[in-house]
Amino acid sequence: MFIGAGTVINVITVVVGSILGLVVGHRFPERTRHVVTQILGLVSLVIGAQSIAQGFSVAFAEAVGPNARLLIVLGALLIGGVLGSVLRLEDRLDGAADWLRQRFAKGADQHTFIEGAVTATMIFCVGPLAILGSLSDGMGHGADQLIVKAVMDGFAAMAFATSLGVGVAFSAIPLALYQGGLTLLGLWLGNVLPQAHLDALTAAGGVILLGLGLRLMNIKQVPIGDFLPALIVAPLLVAAVAPFV
Repeated sequence: MFIGAGTVINVITVVVGSILGLVVGHRFPERTRHVVTQILGLVSLVIGAQSIAQGFSVAFAEAVGPNARLLIVLGALLIGGVLGSVLRLEDRLDGAADWLRQRFAKGADQHTFIEGAVTATMIFCVGPLAILGSLSDGMGHGADQLIVKAVMDGFAAMAFATSLGVGVAFSAIPLALYQGGLTLLGLWLGNVLPQAHLDALTAAGGVILLGLGLRLMNIKQVPIGDFLPALIVAPLLVAAVAPFV
């Protein structure tokens, strides 16, 4: 397959899964759709916990010391959260989603559309497979990881669209841009980040997914969009600390 095929397949499965979810979703009562959303929230918590466990790796410990890993992740989230809040990333994400709704889906409920688009984007883009799979595809190592992710995302999109509507389908746009950009990085720059840096990013992303799970379950409306700069700050902190270990 050609380089970038993994992202193309992933986008197709998200769109197809969303369409299937829209077709069958209206047949379920509101209570059932609410239960589906709660289940997705629980699954988000599980995925977040898995990402944190994967991120707290031996390579991460060797780079910064075993006791500094949590501090790195905490620092990344604090710095990233402050930056995101100052830049109002959460509001900007909501605004971008609402622009898509007004342009392509005017009949959709505003709140549901935004929640579906933003939530699905976070689920599909924040995770180790999105990063590692895209970089691997770009470096010519094959799209196997992204194909596995595409299958999982297709089922997730079906479930999300059942309860959150058409906005889920539009998450395919940022997904294509995000994974496509990472694939290009892999193609032109080779192995962009050492393993420890990737693991720090993965752990920070796992914490963000925990916040997403709380949001889906209506426990706390965590401004997950404001936390996104932590994904950039985490590897930078590793680079800053590693020379002193």
